[in-house]
Amino acid sequence: MEFSQKVIDSLLSAGGKALATTGKHGVNVVPVSTVRVEGGKILLMNYFFRKTLDNILEQPKVALAFWSGLEGYQIKGSVEYIDSGTVFEEANKWITDNVADRTLLGLLVLTPEEVLNISPGAN
Repeated sequence: MEFSQKVIDSLLSAGGKALATTGKHGVNVVPVSTVRVEGGKILLMNYFFRKTLDNILEQPKVALAFWSGLEGYQIKGSVEYIDSGTVFEEANKWITDNVADRTLLGLLVLTPEEVLNISPGAN
């Protein structure tokens, strides 16, 4: 599924981002800091996920909400976790160059399936 440049720009500049999962730990919602968009997929950097990762490994469906002020979106989709390989190494280099105080443990690769505008009055 394609999503618009407006949604991508909103995601990359969002003041708040939260990822929701479900699985053996029940519903879990965590803040997200570092996000990149590549090839129609959203890369979420894992620095400290525990329950979130357990949930994803059990149930790879997630929702990512992001907003600035009163404008925001929710993206629902499937996620794959990777902690090795070319994509991981490229992301790790980017983190080393741009967010040097963080250690990348893995990547959540989110494939969007639905985009919802969660801004007041949008629907």
